[in-house]
Amino acid sequence: MSQSAGHLIVAQLEAHGVRRVYAVPGESYLDVLDGLHDSPIETVVCRHEGGAGFMALAEGRLTGTPGVVMVTRGPGAANAMIAVHTAWQDATALVLFVGLIPVSDRERDSFQEFSLTGWFGSTAKRVMVLDDPDRAGDLVAEAMHMAASGRPGPVVIGLPEDILIHQVEVAPAPVRPLARATPSTSEIAMVAEQLAAAQRPLIIAGGDGWDDATGPALMAWAANAGIPVATDWRAYDVVPHDAAPHGAAYAGWLGYGRADTLAARLDEADLLLFLGCGRSDVLSDGYTRGFAQPTLLVLPDPAATMHAGRIDQHVLSAPEAFVAALPTPESARGSRTDDWMTALHRDQQRFATPHPDGGLGVDLGVAFEALERVLPRERVLTYGAGNATIWGHRYLSHTQAHSLVAPRNGAMGLAVPSAVAASLIFPDRQAVAICGDGDFFMNAQEISVAFAQGGSPLVIVVDNGIYGTIVQHQRAHYPGRPSGTAMTNPDFAVWMRSFGGHGELVERTEDFEAALLRALSSGVPALLHLRTDPETMPPSASNTSPAARS
Repeated sequence: MSQSAGHLIVAQLEAHGVRRVYAVPGESYLDVLDGLHDSPIETVVCRHEGGAGFMALAEGRLTGTPGVVMVTRGPGAANAMIAVHTAWQDATALVLFVGLIPVSDRERDSFQEFSLTGWFGSTAKRVMVLDDPDRAGDLVAEAMHMAASGRPGPVVIGLPEDILIHQVEVAPAPVRPLARATPSTSEIAMVAEQLAAAQRPLIIAGGDGWDDATGPALMAWAANAGIPVATDWRAYDVVPHDAAPHGAAYAGWLGYGRADTLAARLDEADLLLFLGCGRSDVLSDGYTRGFAQPTLLVLPDPAATMHAGRIDQHVLSAPEAFVAALPTPESARGSRTDDWMTALHRDQQRFATPHPDGGLGVDLGVAFEALERVLPRERVLTYGAGNATIWGHRYLSHTQAHSLVAPRNGAMGLAVPSAVAASLIFPDRQAVAICGDGDFFMNAQEISVAFAQGGSPLVIVVDNGIYGTIVQHQRAHYPGRPSGTAMTNPDFAVWMRSFGGHGELVERTEDFEAALLRALSSGVPALLHLRTDPETMPPSASNTSPAARS
């Protein structure tokens, strides 16, 4: 059957089971848009290419299928770069299609011309350009496979507009199966032997690709083996945090805002097992902790590019295959008691217990205690960057996989678009965006997509009128000299209501919980604008309550 190369691209995406593409339209890829007109793939029309890219990143992280984003040439591609960088540093599968100028216009400084490879070559797993219309399906199949293979990441495909309209007599290419490395019996035996010999082992779990069964299975196994499990920065959903029925193995998370006690335990451990993640700068407090101990690395990336320092054994495996192959917990326990695991779990329980912060406006310690108590357990939490997220990371728990989207590279503006995408992917689960006022307005316009597509996320905006993280650094290094960090904000609740959503301005702590209940029951996209004290910094990394410290 004859069809255009642009329509073949759509057919290939259908063959890969893609359910949604996130797009800002452009004349450079009109034929692909035309192919989507009759496709079962839902085209989610976004307002900014950065927001579209963040939605696609959320799709990849929450579903396991590479997220797909489509943008136009030049300025459109530039706007999408933030999502590509996030997918690259976060190791999240993403495929970016970029419309390009006609082939005959190349290297003539034509309208919106740019170098696709020059821009994305150092920030993507591969950059490809469709110069042969007959290979349209092959390139898409290759991109989807490469994005999800080994160390996941972004792949970029350039689509010259004149190539897309060529008629081809080519069927969609076969879907390439992903290689699933399975640990050998001898590798598993070596891991169990080293765990059994250790008195203070620590498992650190993270990365993408965890399914609903693997995290609970790991926690049950670890609890029976007497081994605490911590998680990497912003990968907290890979294991359930609740003690029952998975046992008391959860030790908290490493990275920005982590507990001082857990950072110290990282140095006290006598064996580290990294599962699905590596020893990164954020996890290790800037490459200063956890480098002396024997280290086991379970990662499907042979190059282990995300891991720094010592590796005593590298098992090429994804978390699912490794956990499924683990022997009996008793074989990894040795003479170890539960004292080490219990101490770390109790540290985390104290750390995750909310305490009032004090100060003016809404007390975030009290507000996030209410969020943890009132929000349904079936939820997806999304974050941007900045100090406002630390209360959520510390006080909001996860009980299932695919319940967290947050930029491990610290990109601002991700919270709102990823919550919108989550509300489309999981319409029966409550999506909640936690963001500061600076982060919120970077991509706040994407809330309009929720109204267009029928999603109903809840957005929590913490408004202290400053870029809080930068202010914190300024106070430490340039005290008394604030510069370039103040913001003037509107009433975000009124802004939300202008779309037809539910918006409330909350200025007193005692008003928060009732406002939260009204927002959750509204049935429409909702926003709570929390005015807080600019003097209040994130809660201390200590496990001791403010009352006990005073």
